Amino acid sequence: IDSGNRTCPITKLPLSETPYLIPNHALRSLILNFAHVSLKESSRPRTQQEHSHSQSQALISTLVSQSSSNASKLESLTRLVRLTKRDSSIRRKVTESGAVRAALDCVDSCNQVLQEKSLSLLLNLSLEDDNKVGLVADGVIRRIVAVLRVGSPDCKAIAATLLTSLAVVEVNKATIGSYPDAISALVSLLRVGNDRERKESATALYALCSFPDNRKRVVDCGSV
Repeated sequence: IDSGNRTCPITKLPLSETPYLIPNHALRSLILNFAHVSLKESSRPRTQQEHSHSQSQALISTLVSQSSSNASKLESLTRLVRLTKRDSSIRRKVTESGAVRAALDCVDSCNQVLQEKSLSLLLNLSLEDDNKVGLVADGVIRRIVAVLRVGSPDCKAIAATLLTSLAVVEVNKATIGSYPDAISALVSLLRVGNDRERKESATALYALCSFPDNRKRVVDCGSV
């Protein structure tokens, strides 16, 4: 627009001289994060990447094994969070390995540290566009809503951030908005949460409100 382009990329129709635009801060944040991760990833030596892939396979095996203790799973989750934060290929590998189900089971745990690390891993996995719909199909929304209701402050903040990431996909906005208690849980967090919880819940609600049906739901839940 600043360079003089006045054509809508969707409709191909000309825009007005002063078009009314709504900034998508959630998408912008994800783009900046992806660009930062990609830059770091491309600068790493190939041997280090191969080592990370080998390491991730062992961590995934520990996470999905039913015989692993909570301490072992926590260690695996902690290291996988670090690896998936900076490596897109490992994010895809974790998803394809079936580890998402194991991470979701950890979200159901009464162990708050285990719950926090599993939510962080799911958040990293959601950075991949191909994972966003799959995570919702696997039942992540139910877990998120439960955490928003009774989780620790850190877990609630991460859960709200995860909703923001998932809401980048249009179909997920509709799914999240229609899910019982999802929006009301975010509004409740906006009302009584700490500063970080309020910021993340407000961002999630902002992302969801780009879907028209969600606006009335958000207002009806007392967000104003």
